[in-house]
Order: sequence, then C-alpha cells, then structure tokens
Amino acid sequence: MKNIKSHLLSLLVTLLVAGSFISSATLSGVINPFSLTLMRFVIAAFVLMPVVLLKKKYRKGIAKALPRSLIMSLFFSIFFICMFEALKTTSALNTGTLYTLVPFMTAILSLFIFKEKITKRMLLVYLLGTASTCWVIFGGNINTLLAFSLNDGDALFMVGCISMVCFSISMKLLYRGDDMVVVVFCTLLGGAFWMLLALLVFNQPLEWDMLSSDLLLHMGYLAIFATLTSTFIIQKTTVVLGPAKVMAYLYLNPVFVAIIMLIFEGENIPSIVYPGMFISVAATVLLQMQNRQTAKNA
Repeated sequence: MKNIKSHLLSLLVTLLVAGSFISSATLSGVINPFSLTLMRFVIAAFVLMPVVLLKKKYRKGIAKALPRSLIMSLFFSIFFICMFEALKTTSALNTGTLYTLVPFMTAILSLFIFKEKITKRMLLVYLLGTASTCWVIFGGNINTLLAFSLNDGDALFMVGCISMVCFSISMKLLYRGDDMVVVVFCTLLGGAFWMLLALLVFNQPLEWDMLSSDLLLHMGYLAIFATLTSTFIIQKTTVVLGPAKVMAYLYLNPVFVAIIMLIFEGENIPSIVYPGMFISVAATVLLQMQNRQTAKNA
C-alpha cells in the first residue's frame, strides 16, 4: 500500500514538473536566472517556515540536516538556472522532453553507487524512452536526428538534466532519517544561499520589481507547487522507491507538457510528435513493470 501511494505521488509530481516548464518559459528572459531561482526558493521557504519553526522537533533537526542539504540544493539550483537560461532559446516541449533522459542517466549512476541492477529488458525500455525523446526533439525528422543538431538551449538544458540526476542520487545517498519537512526546508534554504552567492559573484541585480502580476502568478506556481510540493514528494518517494523508479515517471513529461499547453494556451502539438509521446507512455508502463519484477526477484 505504501508503494502504491508513492507511485501515485510520483505521477502527481511529474504533472507538477510538466507545468513548471511552461511557467518557466513565460518567466525566462524577464530577469536573470539567478534572481528568478532565488525568488523561487525564497517564496517556497517562507511558505514552509511556520510549519518548521513552530515545532521544536523540526527546529532541532535543522542544524543536523542543513550541511547535507547544502550539497543537494547545489545540484537542485544548477538545474533551475539551466532551465531558465535554456528556455530563452528553446521550447517548453523540448526541455520537457529532454528531461525524460534523466531516468536512464539516474539508472546508470544507481548501478555504480547503489548496485541497482539493470536487466537487458530494462535497458531496452530505457533505450525505447530515449528514442521517444529523440522523436519529439527532432520532430520525427531522421536527417536532423542523424545530424544530431541540438540548439544552444537544448545543450544547456542537458547540463541541467545531469545536475538533476546528481540531485536524485544525493537525496538517497545523504538521507539520514531526518523529518522530510526539515530536509525540504533546508534544501530551500540551501538553494537560496547558492543563488544569493551567485548574484554577488556575478554582480547581478535582483530586479524583482520588473515582474508583473501575471508573471508573479507563474512564480507562485513554481515556488509553491513545482518547487515546494514537488521537492517534498520527490524526496519522500525516493527514500521509499529509490531514484530509478521515481525518475521512470519522467517519461510521461512530454505528454503532460503537451496536454497543459493545449488546455491552457491553445497551442496544438504537431501530429508528427504524437508517436514519440505514445512511446513515452509505453516506456513508463514497461519500465515500472520491469522494476517491480526486479524487486520481486531481489
């Protein structure tokens, strides 16, 4: 029952993350990515602060969890910076699709760090998911695929994806039984620290006053749902299921991005990418089935 709940929560966080690509694309380029990411962390931390500070047990846990959370939050921060900067020159659909490469990369690292096995069937499914990513990114054009021509935004976001893999691995590696609320709060504090340091080092202004009310709504979504809520869920489910199983749901990301864009922005997705999205769904189902079988045989 606990595993079923964790799987459903992983599905929910995939939907929340999918929406974040669209909101991030709207905010991208308005002000510098360090300032945007700092604001994202600060809002989320302030929302969670009363919950943590009003309970003695949580307050006492901050000093213990903060040093390890600083490491996790560094990877988390790099991902968001890369996302905001990448969306200046690429699309929400492209970044949302490239994000589906995270499960494969996570599984490879988990193989070496946690000794999690990758069967031939799982490898085949990961390759299937990679194929779906390539299909969407290159619009089903085999010539573009063979030329492997990623734009600057896509290439930068790949760096962010690698950082997200490190974030997922570090969560499993550095968890010491802390209260999850405390870990999330400390991760947000750490992220704010790294962003403030980046602003000072690169001499960048805050410019928060440049955000209109509409843009602040997008930032509110990013801070409360795509950052605070999703971070809590990811950390909670990763401890239960392991990073490979949680990240497997990311293959659904381009499907969710496409649906959200259609519903809220009326933007139709080219029919040529539909097969790639269908493969993403198939890869998610097959990978979870294989993960379950592997766990039984372990």
